[in-house]
This record gives sequence, structure tokens and C-alpha cells, in this order.
Amino acid sequence: MRVGILGGTGPAGRGLAVRLAAAGVEVIVGSRDAARAGSVAGDLNRAWTGRLGVAVAGADNATAAEGDMVIVATPWEGCISTVGALEGALAGKVVVSMVNALVREGREMLALAPPRGSMAGGIQASLPGSKVAAAFHHLPASELEDLDRRLAADVLVCSDHGEATAATVDLAERVEGLRALDAGSLAQATAIEAFTAVCINVNIRYRVHSSLRLSGF
Repeated sequence: MRVGILGGTGPAGRGLAVRLAAAGVEVIVGSRDAARAGSVAGDLNRAWTGRLGVAVAGADNATAAEGDMVIVATPWEGCISTVGALEGALAGKVVVSMVNALVREGREMLALAPPRGSMAGGIQASLPGSKVAAAFHHLPASELEDLDRRLAADVLVCSDHGEATAATVDLAERVEGLRALDAGSLAQATAIEAFTAVCINVNIRYRVHSSLRLSGF
């Protein structure tokens, strides 16, 4: 399986690319600038020589959208226009949103209220022919990109499509240390995305890189 990451040159996209590649998943890091994507992919491959099961590739977003499964990791401001331009290429595919609509005010991060209730909801509205899931929101980017850091985190997955939920759960659990949990319909993305601001603020206040882990399972 090939996984394309739209906007994959940012911290979250790079981190997820490294973890998936280390698990043996073929990953294409996408960007509006193919040269930048190639440079980032080269940096990741050099940084983790011998640690990746498959080398990370870099390309433009259109090429990344050709993956069997596609993850959206773009900044929230431009994600709807990015996926909208690729609607045809993404039709019929599982598309996973890890986008959070957040703004900084002083020392805090605040969650915004997107028109569709969540960024994942907006992506699904823009891609009616795709099966959209929301996942990977609460993982600290710096920890993801550092393979020397052991992960122990839960990934909340929500979607209106059972196929998308199952595929996203399977993908997340290929990464050592991640446990994926079915959190329900795509409507749950509103709360999941907003809670990312809480996680970031706690990390800032205590100067840590904590992640979400639910007890009782």
C-alpha cells in the first residue's frame, strides 16, 4: 500500500511519514512545491538511514494524491482548496484528515469553529466521492519524527464510512506504540479536533510532549 501525505512537509506530516516508513509502509510526502518535498524526503531518509523499512519519497500534492490512501496534513487555512483541486484523484479513496483549526492567542492555542463543525467535515463536504476519516490529531509532532522516542498513545478515529474507519485503524496500528480506537461518526471530529488545543496548552504549560492515552481498556 502506498500512502500519500498532502502537505507532508510540515512537522506533523514529516513525523507521520517517518513512523509509517519505519513500519514498512510506502509513503509519498506531498507539497505544493515538489522540490521542497523531495528535499524533506531526502533529509528524513538521511536522518534515519537503516531505520526505515521503506525510503520516504517526495513529490507534489497531485502525485501524493495518487496513493492508495491519502492523509491530509496541510495547514488548516488552505486544506479545503488543496483537497478540492484534487477531488477527481481522491474519488473513491479513504482520505484521512489530521488537520486542526487552531490559532495562537498570547501563550495559548485556541480552537476555531469551522463552518462544517470540523475540518474533517469540511473535507468530506469538498470530497463527496471520498471516504473521509479523522485521526492522528493528538500526537506530538516532535515525538513522531524522532524514532528514538518510544510512542505510547491512542489515536481516536472517526468516520461515517466503516471502510474508512477500518483502514485508518489498521494504518495507525502498524506504528509501534499506537493504539487506534473507533470514536464513532465523523461528527465526533468537532470535539476531537478542538481537544488538540487543550493538549498543546498542557504541553506548553508543563514543558512536556505528552500524548493522549485512555485507561480502562
